[in-house]
Amino acid sequence: MIAKRTTFLLFLLIFFNFLYSQQRKAKSFEDIRKEYEQYEENDINAFQYVDQYISKAKKEKNYSKLVQGYKDGVFYSSSNENKLAYADSTIGAANLSEDNELISMAYLGKGIVYYFNYKRYQLALNEYLQAYQYSKTIKDEYLKHKIIYHLGVVKSYLGYYEDALIHFKECADYFSSEIREKKLHPNMVFNNKKGYFNSLHQMVECYLDLNDYRKSDSLIDIGLKNTVGIKDFSQEESYFLKCKGISCYYKKEYKNAIRFLNQSLPRMLKNNNFAWASVNYFYIGKSYQGLENEEMAIGNFKKVDSIFQKYHFIHPEIRKNYEALVSYYKKQRDVGQELYYTKQLLKADSIITQDFSYLSSKIHKEYDTGVLYDEKKKLERQTLWSTNIIYGLIALMIVLMILLIIKYSRERNIHRKYILLEEKIRKNQMDNRGAITEGEFQFPKERKSKIDDDKVQNILEKLEQFEEKKQFNQKGLTLTKLALKLGTNANYLSQVINEYKGSNFNKYLGELRINYITQQIYNNKTYLNYTIESYAEECGIASRQNFSDLFYEINGVRPKDFIKNRKRELDN
Repeated sequence: MIAKRTTFLLFLLIFFNFLYSQQRKAKSFEDIRKEYEQYEENDINAFQYVDQYISKAKKEKNYSKLVQGYKDGVFYSSSNENKLAYADSTIGAANLSEDNELISMAYLGKGIVYYFNYKRYQLALNEYLQAYQYSKTIKDEYLKHKIIYHLGVVKSYLGYYEDALIHFKECADYFSSEIREKKLHPNMVFNNKKGYFNSLHQMVECYLDLNDYRKSDSLIDIGLKNTVGIKDFSQEESYFLKCKGISCYYKKEYKNAIRFLNQSLPRMLKNNNFAWASVNYFYIGKSYQGLENEEMAIGNFKKVDSIFQKYHFIHPEIRKNYEALVSYYKKQRDVGQELYYTKQLLKADSIITQDFSYLSSKIHKEYDTGVLYDEKKKLERQTLWSTNIIYGLIALMIVLMILLIIKYSRERNIHRKYILLEEKIRKNQMDNRGAITEGEFQFPKERKSKIDDDKVQNILEKLEQFEEKKQFNQKGLTLTKLALKLGTNANYLSQVINEYKGSNFNKYLGELRINYITQQIYNNKTYLNYTIESYAEECGIASRQNFSDLFYEINGVRPKDFIKNRKRELDN
């Protein structure tokens, strides 16, 4: 009797297990996704269902669903390596689908992993550009604007803040308009809100870097008003709190800066957002410096170093973290620590310049690499003083003499170039084009162009008015735009400028702008207190770096050196 009952129970168990397995197999993709959608990002418990979703898609060769499954794999993976592996699988599945929309989305996803989880900007940019190429033929505006957003992130990181702002403003406008669309699914409303808040955050970052605190504070208030206390947007709230803290720091409201920055940290640390966390620690340290609490400042600067050691990434914005540590231990006469942080600074410079060769001039500006290497050698020699003090002192004297000679030679060379430029300004002033010249302009004896004389004369007269009214300072001016303004065509205008102004359009426009601002700086004391960004803005040049490079190309000196020498001259 007992044996029969046991057999019957075993049969029921097998039967119900069979029914349950059949029920699992019959589940739709939507049913399976509902099982794990409630899990938070990076929660590997979701994989008991994600794996089912992927297996079903593979078995049915449903590549669009397979792309979705691998995307979910990226989202719920807890390690960066797994996220990258799933991102690669997403691209493979998307290519099998031959759907440009899916392929574009897959490349974008891999780029985001490189950007958010690794901070490998070069690799991220490669993926973004692939995504952009495939997005040209698709109709999904949301996806297109996600790509535009991430390209803007790269531009912002490179220091092209004004160019990046164009991206972020376009994205903010699009996402905010979509939020108001009544027909959208709740998930898409949520995605567009995230896109909007992230676009606002990046705009704030650009305005902070451009020292436009009025605009940055206005956007911070909007961001916090819409994210504070909302669980789904806690990450975005942490970004706005960070920006609020940085803004307070620049206003010297150090206690408020520390409060807001500390409030933003927990979510960043939970998401392993080490890049922004390091920015937080840096500005907390700077705020404690402002409060003259050196111990707390150094403690936070060291946290930045800990992140750098672990991830080998440092944002150019917080490079000064190491300068502060080097300076502190130099005052403490702690040679070992000073040497360590000097080496870390050199390592940081090396990593930054690998991504941004053009940034080397900025790096050298405040802490010349050559001086750093000499200082490193000097510090290494100092550690051997216990065995050979005399040789160490001699070596130190040699290093100091070399540094003084280098410094003197550099300053003398800059001053010599300044004198030459000043002589030209005083002797020649500006001709009707605003350029510094050695004599009156002579018309060419042999004309290359076949343009009618009256047309040439008309264009030259209009160019003269253009120069006199300083219209060359208009931002975004191109040959085509100027031709339209003068009532002619670009081909005629280009020929006249080449033949009668002696240069191509870009060089002609650049000289007008640079020579105009050079005169203003030289003749007007007020201009000596402006920032380089302000000079670039006034004469219509897109960025600080472009302005500085063009100023140097035309005048032979950097704007900061020209201003420094002019101030010294006026003081004397």
